[in-house]
Amino acid sequence: MSDTVKKFGLFAGVGALILLTGVLQSWNSALLILNMGLISAVMALGVNLQWGFAGLFNVGVMGFVALGGLATVLVSTDPVPGAWSSGGVRIVLGLILGAATVVLAALAHRRMAKGKTRAVVVLAILVVGFFLYRGVFDPGVAGVEAINPAAAGNLGGLGLPVLLAWPVGGVLAAGVAWIIGKTALGLRSDYLAIATLGIAEIIIAVMKNEDWLARGVKNVIGLPRPVPYEVDLQASSAFVERAAGLGLDPTTASTLWVKLLYAGLFTVVLLILLWMAQRALHSPWGRMMRAIRDNEVAAEAMGKDVTRRHLQVFILGSAVCGIAGAMMTTLDGQLTPGTYQPLRFTFLIWVMVIVGGSGNNLGAVLGGFLIWFLWVQVEPMGLWLMQTITSNMADGSALKSHLIDSAAHMRLLTMGVILLLVLRFSPRGLIPEK
Repeated sequence: MSDTVKKFGLFAGVGALILLTGVLQSWNSALLILNMGLISAVMALGVNLQWGFAGLFNVGVMGFVALGGLATVLVSTDPVPGAWSSGGVRIVLGLILGAATVVLAALAHRRMAKGKTRAVVVLAILVVGFFLYRGVFDPGVAGVEAINPAAAGNLGGLGLPVLLAWPVGGVLAAGVAWIIGKTALGLRSDYLAIATLGIAEIIIAVMKNEDWLARGVKNVIGLPRPVPYEVDLQASSAFVERAAGLGLDPTTASTLWVKLLYAGLFTVVLLILLWMAQRALHSPWGRMMRAIRDNEVAAEAMGKDVTRRHLQVFILGSAVCGIAGAMMTTLDGQLTPGTYQPLRFTFLIWVMVIVGGSGNNLGAVLGGFLIWFLWVQVEPMGLWLMQTITSNMADGSALKSHLIDSAAHMRLLTMGVILLLVLRFSPRGLIPEK
């Protein structure tokens, strides 16, 4: 079997599974799986840039995805009336003072001679800067969070089109990745994993607790959309007529049309990013990155700046994850920091990359679609299987109840089994790197 035929067959198989979902369940479910599969494929592509190209073990994917979601709020929502005058300016000034304190302390540490004097000066800068920062920042936060806390309590956004939030999400994630990379990329791979996981948790903790930023755990709902609202379509006589001509009621037709529009937007983004990743993979830069991944010592001996190249690919992969996070928050129409969990936004993305084929962009995309489909469908399939197995058992049986309740754990069991099978029989993934 040629490589092209194999790839076509794998993608066709996943497509058939999604179509089968539409036929046997509902087309709304099939389109929802398709949309989240597209977003998951983008996330997997970002992780593949870091791991497949450069061997960087980033376990903080969740944090960069969350930053993309935060960008959607900061860009697309309207400003909260009175927030800036009540404390927004003080918040910005406080953040500037905090950043200036860190920079000034770093400069003093770098330029002063080693000794007690340097330690005292750096400590004094940090202590004085901290109290100045808190003295300006805290009253600003209190002022903003006091404005209609039941519905607002935050600064709001810029009121710009939500599609602009997608590249902004990438830029925000890239900026944070630069800060992380400058401090953590010198670590060994296992320590880098621990550092990125910890930093991701810090990002989520900030989003949960800083209500002035995006309402924290109160969540931001009703985000602007790049596609029409279903109720607007249902109120259009022309749309209702077209739906009737297809034999659909307005409610079903509107939900299907909106999901199809989202699928079109997400497909365009995925194809653009995939094309760019493929160009990068087959460029001299991509060949250099793989050479560094395979043997850092030899690459350094050839005069390559390994740390700098690692920083480049770490930023690029994080930016792609940020774009995916902004896309997902736009699809959901809300930002809920409590839902960002490592299981969904780190472990599952890594399974997609490993199963699809680490180092192969098409493999990462395939893994995104396949693993997301299984993640969604395995639980109802498991429930059906358990109900079939226990159909002859008496109602009220402890064993029957236990088996049916265990169907909720089929997702994790299936992911583990799939990962073990792929690592055993196809350790390089379904579409291996050439």
